[in-house]
Amino acid sequence: QVQVVESGGGSVQPGGSLRLSCVVSGNIYRPYCIGWFRQAPGKEREGVAGINDGGRTSYKGSAKGRFTISLDKASSTVYLQLNNVTLEDTGVYYCGANAGCGGLAPLTPVYSHWGSGTQVTVSS
Repeated sequence: QVQVVESGGGSVQPGGSLRLSCVVSGNIYRPYCIGWFRQAPGKEREGVAGINDGGRTSYKGSAKGRFTISLDKASSTVYLQLNNVTLEDTGVYYCGANAGCGGLAPLTPVYSHWGSGTQVTVSS
């Protein structure tokens, strides 16, 4: 059984940085994809960035140039580095995992396994 656990959220000022972690445990078979999503209050969950087990990355437009997703296979951890954050980056960040994902990680919430999320609050 696959388990997904996010961590690293917190409060940060506009322009600041934060690093989120997503640990995937259990038997997730290759090829697989991991995606980071954000859900702001009253809004739908939206994709931010994704990565497959080959290291190919995909980003939503607003994340390009500010966020970086990376994979540490040894620890089964996917990181999301948030730089130059804005108020619009506030929300609960979720990590999704899918096996059998051979291409770019999708940025739509089609993943089979989800964590419970970690809160990121950007405020001055």
